[in-house]
Amino acid sequence: MNSELLNELTFFVLAVFVGIEVISKVPTMLHTPLMSGTNAIHGIILVGALLIAAGANSPVTVILGLLAVVLATTNVVGGFVVTDRMLEMFKGRQAQPNTPETAKPK
Repeated sequence: MNSELLNELTFFVLAVFVGIEVISKVPTMLHTPLMSGTNAIHGIILVGALLIAAGANSPVTVILGLLAVVLATTNVVGGFVVTDRMLEMFKGRQAQPNTPETAKPK
């Protein structure tokens, strides 16, 4: 194991711990704006994954690039679905139309 790989692995592990610590402290009311910001960041990650996959030379890097694109795309789409569902919770209920079945008798 060379020192560059160990250095990158250390950064990754530290980023995971910092991410968990930051996300666990977010109040419930801020989850929707946080998800929207996260979706924008994952869109940038998707572009990076596409660039890396396009410049792949060996079969291993092609597979890893394709895997990165698939995972980033899944993350972006899933984030937008979750954000949409969370925003639906904040919408008021629609008024029921006054149909004969729901109309109150006089």
